[in-house]
Amino acid sequence: MKTSVTTSATRTMDRSRHWHQAIAGAYFPLDLTFRHPDHFFGDLTIWQFGDVSISRLSSDGLQYLRLPHHFRRARKEEFLVTVPTRSQVYFSQCGSEVRCSPGGFFLERSHEPYEFSHADPADLWVLKVASQPLSERIRSPDRLCSLQFDAANGAGGLFADMLHLLPQRFEALDEEARNAVGRQLIDLLVLAVKADERVLTSGSSTVREAHLARIEAYVRGHLNEWRLDPEMIARACGVSIRYLHDLFRDTDQTVAGWIRDQRLAACRTALENPANTQTAAEIAYQWGFTDQAQFSRSFRARFGLPPGEYRRLNRRMGRSEAPPDISGTA
Repeated sequence: MKTSVTTSATRTMDRSRHWHQAIAGAYFPLDLTFRHPDHFFGDLTIWQFGDVSISRLSSDGLQYLRLPHHFRRARKEEFLVTVPTRSQVYFSQCGSEVRCSPGGFFLERSHEPYEFSHADPADLWVLKVASQPLSERIRSPDRLCSLQFDAANGAGGLFADMLHLLPQRFEALDEEARNAVGRQLIDLLVLAVKADERVLTSGSSTVREAHLARIEAYVRGHLNEWRLDPEMIARACGVSIRYLHDLFRDTDQTVAGWIRDQRLAACRTALENPANTQTAAEIAYQWGFTDQAQFSRSFRARFGLPPGEYRRLNRRMGRSEAPPDISGTA
């Protein structure tokens, strides 16, 4: 789906209300203060790629405020990834400030208050993604909101290039391809932020973070091995089993629980892929589950539906939107 909004054909006196509605629909509710309300201009185009959206936003100077009442009733946390291409923008959240110029990008968290502003006319690319797929790929993505990343070189440059390129190819892609591209774009974003050494060292001590990052990378690379357990991980990563468990206490998860969650996420991705012809049992076995009954129970507890029903619902919906969360959890 592609959606376009402009203030060009809107009466001057109605442009403020019109832009408020456009921004809330594209991202989430915000309070707006216009630098030149008498002659404000804004253009917004949104392209939907499965569970993520890419938008191109051009507007005159203004300030956006995300306040507690905006997300008090919101169930699912989301992130915006903003890539300015024309002028510097200001962002402040959780006591940290970012002044991001073209050539950089940063993340905004929906469930914490923030200020976003630009005095001059700005041209922005924005990726909107739910917190869950980010959390499944990188631990505690909320800690990234105080950092500015490179959008000109390496994986960050490739990520920014894809934001520019994909809308041009949108009409040539069918729904299945758009869904696949959306998932790959999240992977590319994670690759870009993980390439920054500050992601490794933010949080607790550098040594502990380095060990934990290496352990998480090893686990993700060996999820399909049913023998994967704390002893195997500790031996491969050169740490004691006791130290391994101690590291995971910092994340409020057990080693076994984190491995299970990673495997369940991999199975869910496979079930969502219309091109995957494996049975649910084959997918479970591929990702390290040897007990099918236990897999089905764990999958239902995590995602609200048994694996087979989850797959059928996704296919009926044509992946135009994520299946409803009926597990009762936020």
